[in-house]
Amino acid sequence: MPSRFLSALVTLAALATLLHAAAGFAQSYPAKTVRVIVPFPPGGSADAASRSMAEKLSGLWGQPVVLEHKPGAGTTIAAVYVAASPPDAYTILFCGAISHAASANLYRNLGYDAVKSFAPLGTISLSPFILVVNPSTKAGSVRELVELARAKPGVLNYASSGNGASPHLAAEMFARAAGIRMVHIPFKGMAPALVALMSGEVDLTFADVAVMPQVRSGRLRALAVTTAKASPLVPGVPTLGESGVAGVDIPSVTGFIVPAGTPRATVAFINASMGKALASSDLRERLVGLGFEPFQSTPEEFGAFLAAEVRRYAQVIRDAGISVD
Repeated sequence: MPSRFLSALVTLAALATLLHAAAGFAQSYPAKTVRVIVPFPPGGSADAASRSMAEKLSGLWGQPVVLEHKPGAGTTIAAVYVAASPPDAYTILFCGAISHAASANLYRNLGYDAVKSFAPLGTISLSPFILVVNPSTKAGSVRELVELARAKPGVLNYASSGNGASPHLAAEMFARAAGIRMVHIPFKGMAPALVALMSGEVDLTFADVAVMPQVRSGRLRALAVTTAKASPLVPGVPTLGESGVAGVDIPSVTGFIVPAGTPRATVAFINASMGKALASSDLRERLVGLGFEPFQSTPEEFGAFLAAEVRRYAQVIRDAGISVD
């Protein structure tokens, strides 16, 4: 968990304060159906996580909270739609921080500003990516992988779900931190990338926690996680820092954002509701089962994090010369 995010943890006392402050407002919002716009196709882990939170919020509010999927163009189709919606919090965007930040630097003429066009509500989860290799790769650790790459520059190749996608960015950041050169092999989605990895067509990739069944079965080998600290979602797997590659901290953070101009009382009320939902054991267990470590921040902390991620990936994309097809 990044140290810059530790201060964002919402304590029970803070949650109680927010609930008390927003009590009067709760009488008027929500008065109708709330839509959560998901920028990914249905059926994936992001869909399941956002649906689980939506169901909890619906129970708390006594109003329907429904999902609407608007995938495509690196999450920008959904972001454009939400940015142009009325600032009343009846249209909420499920936001993957890396995708949101990267797309802001990959696509031109978006019609929105990744930071200024939105009001953050707070985070839902913080999880690592996992550096996984094909078991036939002659590397049983990150150190051995780095040594192999240095001995034969440009021989190792890695898969991603597409140019500018999270696995691509994570691999570029890892390669630069380790001082190695690898060849990028983009695929149209993570499923074919993992198939290629398990068949030996490529050597490695950076995947989310959903890859752990393949690791447990021995079809893939997990070498490290990308977060600054080890993750309870991936027990026994060290961090890149612990494995000799310092300065790499790539968390996968998800949360909710709404159009800029949404009243602060609305934002505070929803954040408090999210905190109450995340405090429930059934939702926490559900998220962990999906590969998400439950994690809530204040709206201000999430906003600062998103702004920092936009700047961070601007540099990564520029330095690596990454462009979308």
